[in-house]
Amino acid sequence: MSIVIIRGPEASGLFPRTPPALPREVLGALVERAVCAGKTIAVRACGSEREVLHSLRIACRSRAEIALLDPGACVRSAHVQQALKDMDMPYIEVHDDSCDAPEATMRAGNGNRLAVVNGYMAQSYTLALDMALEHLGCAECECDVHVGT
Repeated sequence: MSIVIIRGPEASGLFPRTPPALPREVLGALVERAVCAGKTIAVRACGSEREVLHSLRIACRSRAEIALLDPGACVRSAHVQQALKDMDMPYIEVHDDSCDAPEATMRAGNGNRLAVVNGYMAQSYTLALDMALEHLGCAECECDVHVGT
């Protein structure tokens, strides 16, 4: 797997819950863009901190080249922050918040974070993928627009 998208749990009352699936059109566009660049994408939707940690371990073991991480309700998790410090894989922190309610970001210094993307819903994943492909040196395969990292 080249690129892994890890979506953390959403805060919902007292208990976190698994985030809703990315819209089919959005996921299709992300996959198509990655395939055109010669990369693959795996998506992991996590309903708990434990699942986020497990997904990070799997991504590292499978030698993913980069992760797009939406920490969700785990944004302040000391365990997730430590896991990020311990892994060599670069990641881009993604937040799909609306303009009205921006999400908190993780503390700086958590591992090999390349950027933080605060977007509007699916646009944040599109922007983060473009940044990831640029970082991997394969953004020029298809489009003329580049997002600097």
